[in-house]
Amino acid sequence: MDTHTLPDQETMFEALVNRNSSFEGIFFAAIKTTGIFCRPTCTAKKPLAENVEYFSSCKEALLHGYRPCKICTPEVPLGSPPKWIRSLFDQLQENPEEKISDYHIRTMGLEPSRVRRWFKKHYGMTFQAFQRSMRINLAIGALRNGDSVTQTAFAQGFDGLGGFGKRFKDLTGVAPRENQQKTLVHITRILSPLGPLVAGSTEAGVCLLEFADRPMLETQLKRLKKHLNAALLPGSSPLLAQLGEELSRYFAGELKEFSVPLILPGSTFQQQVWDALRQIPYGNTRSYQQQAHVLHKPDAARAVARANGDNRIAIVVPCHRIIGKDGALRGYGGGIWRKKYLLELESKHQ
Repeated sequence: MDTHTLPDQETMFEALVNRNSSFEGIFFAAIKTTGIFCRPTCTAKKPLAENVEYFSSCKEALLHGYRPCKICTPEVPLGSPPKWIRSLFDQLQENPEEKISDYHIRTMGLEPSRVRRWFKKHYGMTFQAFQRSMRINLAIGALRNGDSVTQTAFAQGFDGLGGFGKRFKDLTGVAPRENQQKTLVHITRILSPLGPLVAGSTEAGVCLLEFADRPMLETQLKRLKKHLNAALLPGSSPLLAQLGEELSRYFAGELKEFSVPLILPGSTFQQQVWDALRQIPYGNTRSYQQQAHVLHKPDAARAVARANGDNRIAIVVPCHRIIGKDGALRGYGGGIWRKKYLLELESKHQ
C-alpha cells in the first residue's frame, strides 16, 4: 500500500479504541511495549495512547521493526480468505461442479458451522448456498452451449431434474429451458488496499464495482437486476479477471486509464454525467458546478450530484474526482477516507 497522509493521533487512537472499521486501510497501529502492529479493528487489548505510534502501510511498520499481530493479521489484504479456509476455496476452484458436504468439510479438519458463519458474513449466504449458486452459474453456461437440461443437471451434481429446476428458478427467476431470457451477471470479490470490492460483469462488459461495505450496495444490485433483466450469480469471467489486473496496476500507480469495457444502464442524463466523469484526467478534480457546466446545464449541479451518487462502478468511473467548490471532500459512497486515499494516490503518481 502506498503511504499517504495520516489523520491526527487523537482521531486514530479513538478509532483504535472503538475498533472503527471505516479507518481500515488508513492507518496501522504499532504498540511500542509489545513490538507488534495491528489493524484499527484489532480485538486485542487496547494500549495506552502514549505507547502507540502510527504508520500508513504494513511495509512502513515492518521497516521500523514491528511484527504483524497474529490476531488481526494486518499483512493479509482486508477481506481475503483466512488461512484456515483457503483449502476449501482451492477445492472449489479445482472442482466447481463437485458437491462438498458437511461430512467432507469435517474430513478437511474444518467445522461446518464456522464455515457457514464465515460465508454468511462475507458473501451474504451459507457455504452450501454459495456452492449451489456457482453450480447454477456453470449450468447456465452449459445450457447456452447447447447441452440438454438433463445432461446439465447431472453434470453439475444435482440428484434430479426436479431439484435442479427448482434451484435454477429460485436463483434466476426462470426455468432452465428459458435461461436465454435472462442476462447472466457474474459476481465476484476483488481485494484492494481499501478493502474488498464487489464486482460484476456480463459477457459484454463490467456493470458493477462497489465497496463491499457500502450501505447502498444492496440497492445497486436490485437496480442492476431490473435494468438488465439479470440473474446475479457468484462466478468469474475474463472481464472480471481483466478488471482485477487493471485495478492492481492502478493501486500500484502504474495505470492511469482503464480499458475494460463497461455497461452503464441508466437514464440519458445519468449516462451523460458518468461519461463526463470518465473525461476528468487522472489526478485532476472538478466541482459539481464545473461538471454541470461541462454538460451545458449550469443550473443542474444538484442533479449532477445525485447522478454522481448513483454511479455503480467506483474508481473506473471516477466519481472520487468530484469535490466541493470550496475544495472540500464531500459525498463519496465508499467513505470520505477512501476518497482521500484515491486522490492522494493519483496526485502522487500524476
